[in-house]
Amino acid sequence: MERKKSMQSDNMKRGMQQAPARSLLNALGFTKEEINKPLVGIVSSYNEIVPGHMNIDKIAEAVKLGVAEAGGNPVVFPAIAVCDGIAMGHIGMKYSLVTRDLIADSTECMAIAHQFDALVMIPNCDKNVPGLLMAAARINVPTVFVSGGPMLAGHVEGRKRSLSSMFEAVGANAAGKMTDEEVRIYEENVCPTCGSCSGMYTANSMNCLTEAIGMGLQGNGTIPAVYSARLRLAKQAGYAVMDMLKKNIRPRDIITKDSIINALTVDMALGCSTNTMLHLPAIAHEIGFDFDISYANPISERTPNLCHLAPAGPTYIEDLNEAGGVYAVMKELGDAGLLNLDCMTVTGKTIGDNIKNAVNRNPEVIRPIDNPYMKNGGLAVLKGNLAPDGCVVKRSAVVPEMMVHTGPARVFDCEEDAIAAIKGGKIVAGDVVVIRYEGPKGGPGMREMLNPTSAIVGMGLGSSVALITDGRFSGASRGASIGHVSPEAAVGGPIALVEEGDTITIDIPKMTITLEVSDDELAKRKAAWKPREPKVTTGYLRRYQALVTSGNRGAILQVPGED
Repeated sequence: MERKKSMQSDNMKRGMQQAPARSLLNALGFTKEEINKPLVGIVSSYNEIVPGHMNIDKIAEAVKLGVAEAGGNPVVFPAIAVCDGIAMGHIGMKYSLVTRDLIADSTECMAIAHQFDALVMIPNCDKNVPGLLMAAARINVPTVFVSGGPMLAGHVEGRKRSLSSMFEAVGANAAGKMTDEEVRIYEENVCPTCGSCSGMYTANSMNCLTEAIGMGLQGNGTIPAVYSARLRLAKQAGYAVMDMLKKNIRPRDIITKDSIINALTVDMALGCSTNTMLHLPAIAHEIGFDFDISYANPISERTPNLCHLAPAGPTYIEDLNEAGGVYAVMKELGDAGLLNLDCMTVTGKTIGDNIKNAVNRNPEVIRPIDNPYMKNGGLAVLKGNLAPDGCVVKRSAVVPEMMVHTGPARVFDCEEDAIAAIKGGKIVAGDVVVIRYEGPKGGPGMREMLNPTSAIVGMGLGSSVALITDGRFSGASRGASIGHVSPEAAVGGPIALVEEGDTITIDIPKMTITLEVSDDELAKRKAAWKPREPKVTTGYLRRYQALVTSGNRGAILQVPGED
């Protein structure tokens, strides 16, 4: 008599009808005993072009050992990843954000086509983490995340340094403040190991928030890539996913409205990248939660900023790890009543259970709740006639004198023109640089503006010049860098109507952004505005441009006609 189905993979491998599938499993070298075990997909983002991913083959092998030891049959399949630092400054950056949805879609296809019983996701760099979180929510089989881990900080002139220092060095060189030889020293020392770049940039932000959501084990976001503890964590992830399978704990039991709000709260305390305000809405969308970026403001108002990690301050992810990691930050927040402690996690325990014994070992790296770096959170969403649907700023990385700023608009219709003007000395103190037609549709692809923000800082204008864009920023950007302006220029948003010399007022404490132009004048400009042909009209970007929504909705893909 045929065995009663008890595993999802039985759909693929049990019964006479599936004898052809079993023959193909035999072709893989699987024994009968392996075929009878739960089939666990190990989604490996290993490649040889992204420094944060070059060690993931070792992580994957450790996960396989853990899964096999716990009674599963581990099988590796790949996910793509782009290095934003390498893609920066040329057409390649148009192909970065778009991979998030490719990663989610391709992982969904592989997991469902082969009927995996459980999954272990091994992401690391920027779009890879949210893409796999989106996939986990869609597929909804027991799933654990274990990242490749952060890079150790580099050392230049006796100080810790990271990739943001490298970009700023290029700006300083353009300003004549740093020699070619000095830049070379930075070039050879700021990125000393494998791993995701060492500050609280997008990759590390999302890996830390994976812990906060409950989808990663303790240390997922902070244990350095080169530490043996990372391999031990990978084996524990293998054990954990088999325990989840036994208990039938699934991603949608963990990724809930409450856990996403928890993640946003931790985001504010850590001072994460502005890109989290693209990715959290996209993850929320997968569980049917309509995440409005304006949620950030009331959470920011009640959540103090406890960490000043690079680029906001002089500490790095390795320092956060030594101080107690994400759990120590969450303990500070939980004790203050700022987290929902009842949310389920991949440990099979609640957030409250997980963090109850966490210890803050360094009150300067993780400030106690009663002595924060800022009384408000690291991010703020600004609204006004320039951005009716909102825009995002990393408030924790803005100098005090730029929290309120009024200045003339210097308008550029692409990133390259803005960089040329900045490095050419055409931007002066007080200016507000506007870079438009770089949004999700306008780019297409919503490029990061790390080169212009770093050029501004490197030219010595970081405390006197603001930058506003419908594109986005790297987590390595600092200063008054305001992105995700929505609606974007490509759909006729007000940013498309700004003219050279218009006055713009930014008021971060009041969370407003204002184009000082009358409604009548804006209406006249709107009537004369004409849509522009996208800069790339072929291949995947053409399809992406047709489906992508605005930055305030997380740049999710939407079938035309859908709400």
